[in-house]
Amino acid sequence: MGTQEAITNIIRLVGGPDNINNVWHCMTRLRFDLVDDNKVDQSAIKALPGVLGAQLQSDQFQIVIGPKVNSWYEHMLTVLGKAPQGETHTKGRKSLVSMFMDTVSGVFGPIVPAIAGAGMIKGLLAGLIALKVVSAKSDTVVVIDLIASGVFYFLPFFLAVSAAKIFKTNEYLAAAVAACLMYPSLIDAAKALAAHQEGAVSAFWLLNALPVSVFNYASSVIPVIFSILALSYIHRWVDRIMPDVLKTVFTPTLTLFLGALAALVIIGPIGIWLGKALAFFIQGLFGISASFAGLVVGAIRPVAILTGMHHAMTPIALQNFSEHGYDMLMPMMFMANMAIAGSTFAIWRISKNRQDRTVTLSAAISALLGITEPALFGVLTRYKKAFIAATVASSLASAFIAFFGVRLYGYILSSIFSLPAYIGPYFVFALSGVAMALVLSFLLTSVLVGKDAAK
Repeated sequence: MGTQEAITNIIRLVGGPDNINNVWHCMTRLRFDLVDDNKVDQSAIKALPGVLGAQLQSDQFQIVIGPKVNSWYEHMLTVLGKAPQGETHTKGRKSLVSMFMDTVSGVFGPIVPAIAGAGMIKGLLAGLIALKVVSAKSDTVVVIDLIASGVFYFLPFFLAVSAAKIFKTNEYLAAAVAACLMYPSLIDAAKALAAHQEGAVSAFWLLNALPVSVFNYASSVIPVIFSILALSYIHRWVDRIMPDVLKTVFTPTLTLFLGALAALVIIGPIGIWLGKALAFFIQGLFGISASFAGLVVGAIRPVAILTGMHHAMTPIALQNFSEHGYDMLMPMMFMANMAIAGSTFAIWRISKNRQDRTVTLSAAISALLGITEPALFGVLTRYKKAFIAATVASSLASAFIAFFGVRLYGYILSSIFSLPAYIGPYFVFALSGVAMALVLSFLLTSVLVGKDAAK
């Protein structure tokens, strides 16, 4: 049986084209959002040549293919004629949280290889700098850092293209919207405003009526994803009302203008202000109790990373270094990273599929080195109980170190290689916090997920 025949059988065995709301893929699996899961003949699908496994997990039907998954996905789109689109049938039992995490997983799944590769390089570089193997100011570090950081800095472009596939709109128009958010005049203005330079502006005014707020959208997540979601509706609306004779030229023109304007004027600033509100909230927590702040910050940190709002915490840490000479927030970020690593290691241990184990181990090591996106977006969004386990462990470990006053005296990536920076009176508590985060998240994930869920 060839790939084309196998794909035809898969479509039939999941209930036919009409039962498919959406289909996408990650690094090893075809992922289906189905109208009715009861129509799936899971046993027959598992018996197909080339299929390594199949399961219903987190409101998704997943078929494990392995390294050839992209080829199978392309064949599937060919058989379907196009990506599934039209009216989406929403399952009554699917929660908003589940829908949000499935969307994030779908958007990030295809770009995990780029994030994982860059994250591994970035984490190893941070370790070499922390251990003083290389000088942070050397040309070698500059070159390696630009290789590792490019993906994260230009993340909006990657997200835009991936989100366009999920929301079924033009990928190049989506990249064009991301380019508007990343255009140098906007980023340079944001940097000038942050540095309090003379003549810096907080907004550009379109026709003296519409304010385009000045923000730096580099590495942002939520603004670009929701901007592309809005673009998909704008594109369909414009295409519907535009006369056929004008569609070729004026549909993309009007779509780009309205989509970029919505991103710059409304959606982007809302995403940024949500992050700023989070930062203000965290500052208030420390005024109540450091331990309570640790409990809350540790709990919201994984979600903040997932939504891209975690960058809002960095200015608070930098301000603490400037005013007090130390910071207690970054150690909590460290605990969150270790908790995420612990949960990912647990998924790796209980996984049965060899390809999944390879991907998961890479993500776990990357999280240990301080880069958690591969673990969060590539692994934990697929296993929501594992995400909960990581959140609980992060919260408790952060409260523990905050109770003992663990602090950091210089900005450094929250990596296992960061431990030397904690050497001093609080080192034993920092070390205990790391152990607590890793062990607790590992054990909780092992219990909550279980062996059957990760086959």
